Order: sequence, then C-alpha cells, then structure tokens
Amino acid sequence: MEAIHLSEMRPAGAGPGEPGPVSLGDNERWYAVYCLPFAELRAEGNLRNQAFRTFLPKRHRTVRHARRLTTTAAPFFPRYLFAILDLTRHQWRKVNGTVGVSRLVMRGDWPQPVPPGVVEALAAAADANGVLHFGHNLAVGGSVRLMAGPFADQIAVLDRLDDSGRVRVLLDILGRRVPISTHAAEIMPVATA
Repeated sequence: MEAIHLSEMRPAGAGPGEPGPVSLGDNERWYAVYCLPFAELRAEGNLRNQAFRTFLPKRHRTVRHARRLTTTAAPFFPRYLFAILDLTRHQWRKVNGTVGVSRLVMRGDWPQPVPPGVVEALAAAADANGVLHFGHNLAVGGSVRLMAGPFADQIAVLDRLDDSGRVRVLLDILGRRVPISTHAAEIMPVATA
C-alpha cells in the first residue's frame, strides 16, 4: 500500500471535470469510512500514515460569525471519507482502530464497497486539494445550490453563464426573483426528481 495525494490520482495538467481515473489494483475497491464528529481530517491523516490511499471530498463553506463571513473548505459528506482497500491483502480491521475513525461502512461482517464510478466521478470533479467543482454540468434555467457567500445553501435558478466563469442566478427572496452574480465554482447543479 502506498499513500497518495489527490493530485497524484489525476494526470498532470488535468483540471476539475477532466477525466483522472484512479488506478485500482485487481481486487481493490473504494470503501466508505465513517468518522467521529469533526474528525475527518484527523482520520484521513492517520489512515495515510498507515499507508492507506484515501480521498476526502470537500466543498467551500461560508461560516458566519460576529458579522464576518469566512469561506473554508469543509467535508462534502460530513463524517465520511473514502479509502482504497483490497480485502484479500489489506488488514482492513486496522481502519476501524484508527484514531478519528468510527468504523467502515459494513454489510454484515464485511465492508460494503462503494458502487463503481461514484468516487471516481467525485475525484474527477475535484481540484488538487480535494475541493469539488461542479461548474461543468451547469445548464441555463436549471436549479443550482449556492455553495459559498452570504446566500450559501440556498437554491436558485441559473440565469446566465459566461466564458469567464461568472454566473448570474435568480434567488427567490420575499416573493421576488433577485439576480445575484457569483463564480461558477461557487454553485453546483441540483438534481431534479
């Protein structure tokens, strides 16, 4: 087992949205690791110290405190990260004993692998720091979620997208649609049912 960084999972020069397949061995699969509260980074570091290959997808999150807005990188799936394991070679029970880890996601007595393509798609949409950028799947008129700024976590409608990466969204505020300008990296498409 070898420790790798997300930037090593993607070919050099590949940006967000460009294919960057992770090379898995014959019996290797991605597994979800359930972490202790607010311990995702600690768990990831401790797993890497044990030579497990991991991926912790992140998003930009705006925190409001004392009338100040601060944007930080936060886990995209709170309390979860992903690790590559080969159950025939790796001592996967060591993951459960790692500081910061609660347990592997299990099915019965064995770890449950993540369906093929899920983690790979997340890794392809992430930058070298693991921050996800979904701007390549945007469509004018589609619903989007604002990921940063004073209106973080609000749902809006994409109104305009230009070549420089700037977008204009329409946000429903007090019964009116208010236009807001932001960057495409700060929004993500919302799946419609």
